[in-house]
Amino acid sequence: MDMMKMMKQAASMQKDMKKKQKQLAKQTVEFSSKNGAVTVKMSCDMKIQSVQIQPEIVNPAEIKQLEIAVVDAVKGAINQAQSEAAKEMKSLTAGLNLPF
Repeated sequence: MDMMKMMKQAASMQKDMKKKQKQLAKQTVEFSSKNGAVTVKMSCDMKIQSVQIQPEIVNPAEIKQLEIAVVDAVKGAINQAQSEAAKEMKSLTAGLNLPF
């Protein structure tokens, strides 16, 4: 493959990646803990948009349970956002045999 063609492809891919990153920043995912007590909304650029906690689980005696539910929901939202971002970015590099 000639070097100029590769450089043009790289420049085009960089432009497409920046465009895709902007799109991902606008896309959101939502994940709830196992019992549905905590729900996290996050953009696919890994910024948390909101955390919702069901009122019935807010009991001072159950703070540890609440902390665990929040951690689970945030981890789940991050995993979903990373999955969406990877899927979108992979579409840009299709056919280039890159390792992502």
